[in-house]
Amino acid sequence: MPLALFALAISAFGIGTTEFIINGLLPDLAADFSVTIPAAGLLVSGYALGVAVGGPPLTMLGGRLPRKTMLLALMVLFIAGNLLSALAPSYGVLMVGRFLAAFAHGAYFGVGSVVAADLVAPQRRASAIALMFTGLTLANVLGVPLGTWIGQSFGWRATFWVVVAIGLIGLVGVLALVPRQPRPEGSLLRELGTFRQRGVWLALAMTVFGFAPVFAVITFVAPIMTGVGGFSPGAVPAVMALFGVGLVVGNLIGGKLADRAVMPSIYGSVGLLTLLAVVVALVSGNQPAFIVAITLFGVAAFATVPPLQTRVLDAAAGAPTLASAANIGAFNVGNAIGSFAAGLTIDAGLGYTAPAWTAAVLGAVGLLVAGVAGIQSRRLAPA
Repeated sequence: MPLALFALAISAFGIGTTEFIINGLLPDLAADFSVTIPAAGLLVSGYALGVAVGGPPLTMLGGRLPRKTMLLALMVLFIAGNLLSALAPSYGVLMVGRFLAAFAHGAYFGVGSVVAADLVAPQRRASAIALMFTGLTLANVLGVPLGTWIGQSFGWRATFWVVVAIGLIGLVGVLALVPRQPRPEGSLLRELGTFRQRGVWLALAMTVFGFAPVFAVITFVAPIMTGVGGFSPGAVPAVMALFGVGLVVGNLIGGKLADRAVMPSIYGSVGLLTLLAVVVALVSGNQPAFIVAITLFGVAAFATVPPLQTRVLDAAAGAPTLASAANIGAFNVGNAIGSFAAGLTIDAGLGYTAPAWTAAVLGAVGLLVAGVAGIQSRRLAPA
């Protein structure tokens, strides 16, 4: 694989760390800003919505820039958002910092997916995209557990300062290793025209509901562990690291399977994710079983990513950049829906196992949408 893919993965590591780090720091943030756990969880939903809202417009604004220049500009915005988060004097300012970082996230992975796919042969596109997303998954193995430990030991602000440093390293990596590519061809109208295709919207809907179960569970993993499973707060980083290992394994498996057959890999990964959400709910009070279940849940979670991202590139062939950024937004709309719906169940007094049951319902919807998309693709295949 080209070295440029590893440069993309470095930045993805920083972006993934800032996206997921809030999950391990929810109790600390809630205590520091005197808000409830579900209110602190809105920092996850807010970030996800920032990705969905900011990614496509930024991609359009930078659509005529060379892709390397666009990636560098997005990393600068990402660093600025995390710097504001580290200095935030209030919950509101922290939310603004999260929004800024999220704006960069959506466009970065959208543009980066296209760059990654263009660097390799067509039959290896899903694996190339998976390698870039490996940085995101490694963030859960290394960045998030380490960031959680730093936050618990030195305060949550210290975690954001570490993320700023990672962002700077990612900026240098892109500058040094990503080759310059020609300016994107085509017009903005052509890019927008791809959204007239029903297949693109079905691909985006698959992403929303196929990935929503992940954040319904993982947003509240710390209170699930401590409130239901009887884990100590110090055990949270270790279990999150195992979850992150599952993400890495699942991401690589998903890439390999998607290179062979995209839609079957979506059916299998989303179906397994839905089943494992039920298992997590049932075993949340049993510590060893919960550790195994949440690790396998991580495998299924990121096994969905390469096929879902590849599917939208296939559906929007000829105008992939904006559709790719929109799909990153769709992932994060799913994140927002999952974490928000799970928070509502907690507020309703259904307990900390309710998020896992919410995840199962969302996954079932994702499978239904995937089935509709599969039927449509088979009907259009002869044409």
